[in-house]
Amino acid sequence: MPGPKDLDPSSSPRAMMGAELRHARERVGLSQDELGQPLFVSGSFIGQLEAGTRRMHLEYARQIDDILGTNGFFERNCKALAKSRYPDHFAEAAEAEAVASAIRQYATLLIPGLLQTEAYARAVFRAYRPTATEDVIDELVAARLERAHLLDDPTKPLLWAVLDEAVLRREVGGTEVMTAALRHLVTLIQQHRIIAQVLPFGAGAHAAMEGSLKLMEFEDAPPLSFVEAPDMGKLLDDPATVTRHTLMFNLLQASALSPQESLALIESLAQDYEHGEQHP
Repeated sequence: MPGPKDLDPSSSPRAMMGAELRHARERVGLSQDELGQPLFVSGSFIGQLEAGTRRMHLEYARQIDDILGTNGFFERNCKALAKSRYPDHFAEAAEAEAVASAIRQYATLLIPGLLQTEAYARAVFRAYRPTATEDVIDELVAARLERAHLLDDPTKPLLWAVLDEAVLRREVGGTEVMTAALRHLVTLIQQHRIIAQVLPFGAGAHAAMEGSLKLMEFEDAPPLSFVEAPDMGKLLDDPATVTRHTLMFNLLQASALSPQESLALIESLAQDYEHGEQHP
């Protein structure tokens, strides 16, 4: 069986932490399963830490230092890495997203964060926090736009979005904002940077009626799914759950318009917004 691939520590601080964990584990001759046993986690979870797809929490860092004899290295660095520009419920998912090889997302009510324009993101955050200062809103918008730099690479990650028709018809920030937001989607599609499908109202009941869904795949770690609600979010690695969520996304793809039909609808709605037409 081939050995684990070397990680690129320069890719992210968490990748560096993962590379150090693997080095320390192998130095004492433990397998991933053997290190996971006293932590009451699976060997695959240790693999995710080493691959940089999961965040190391402080309670694990302390135990790992004890088991591997690393003299507080992981505890010290864990505290430093815990600082994030993102809300607590989303920070770990954002970090995983940054190293994903593929992202598949179903959006129910708003354009996914990675695909938002600045004006659209600002309108969303202002709706979330109507009494926040402009400095707070500016910081949230900046963090969201920074995430979008993931798409600067022409091929990675693969991003496949299924957008509920409500995403396109809910007027966020006014007609000018929506025109620009939908034209941004059109540009990303036409540049072959993303694949997008629209799930039309006419599709009726579907597999993800209860909420949004994000699936992430990685080159050297098992896939994850992320589900969220207001001020809540959970990153899931249970294989059965991820398999079920993958089936849900596949069913959504099957019920959605084709990519070509979806592009035509997005272009048509962008033109309607540009002309000031309303969409109930």
